[in-house]
Amino acid sequence: MQIIEGVPDEPVGKNPVVTIGNFDGVHIGHQKIFRLAAEKAGEIGGTPVAITFNPHPVRVLAPERGMKLITTLEHKRELIAKNGIRTLICLPFDKDFAKTEPDDFIKEVLVETLGARWVIVGHSYSFGKGKKGTTTLLRASGRKYGFGVKVVRYARVYDDIVSSSRIRSLVLRGRVCEAARMLGRAYHMDGTIIKGAGRGASLLKIPTANLSTDNELIPKEGVYAVRVSLKDTVYDGVANIGKNPTFGDVPVSYETHLFDLKADLLGQNIRLHFIDRIRDEKKFPGVQELIEHINKDISKARQILSKRKDLLFL
Repeated sequence: MQIIEGVPDEPVGKNPVVTIGNFDGVHIGHQKIFRLAAEKAGEIGGTPVAITFNPHPVRVLAPERGMKLITTLEHKRELIAKNGIRTLICLPFDKDFAKTEPDDFIKEVLVETLGARWVIVGHSYSFGKGKKGTTTLLRASGRKYGFGVKVVRYARVYDDIVSSSRIRSLVLRGRVCEAARMLGRAYHMDGTIIKGAGRGASLLKIPTANLSTDNELIPKEGVYAVRVSLKDTVYDGVANIGKNPTFGDVPVSYETHLFDLKADLLGQNIRLHFIDRIRDEKKFPGVQELIEHINKDISKARQILSKRKDLLFL
């Protein structure tokens, strides 16, 4: 996939079919739009193009909300590429850009620069100053400038509308199964294995890998059945996010016990895929009770993972 930073200086392909959005999470609704763009491009001998923004507009216009991203920009690009888009235009977003009138964006970017033949967007998409750029305006502009417009209905999981904000809410509440259905894959976080307190192997006899991560969106504290991708291999495991209350720790840590792997992972980069939540974090009366409960968690995680075949972002 070709990646262009900023408004391109020249057309980005023949008969561009363009979609526009923030695409955080690249969930099943986004994927549906990308597939339709690729299909339409195939029909007219065109190029499927996506336009996104960096940083996320909410970070600029409402920083007080403290919005946590589902995916990093790098992962967003990878996921978009996996869904048929040939060119990704990443526009820098700041307060000046936010003042762009929707008509100007359509005329200067979509028409004059890209020469869009089709524009495909989600049902609730809005853009430009004051979010005045609506699907109604796009359709009217399409008739004026000669490009087609397709508005894609919401994707749903059961009766729930799929959205990035809904996925964030689910992950923060530990409801990773529901988040996975909306993402079309297990929610993941990346990190590097660091040295921990050393209690897993020495005291509990259950070795754990401690993760340092830059991911912003962290699932609710608790115990999870996980899969862990390390280099080209995927392992099953159980992870704990929390403060280890039995030992009175204060900082939140991310510890993972990988089944059937005995190796020094210090310094290795891994990807943690959350499959299901087992329980809340809990303070136990002593070490022996903690060990017994961890072994129950391991047994429960094995049962869950033996039945689940969630897609993973590898």
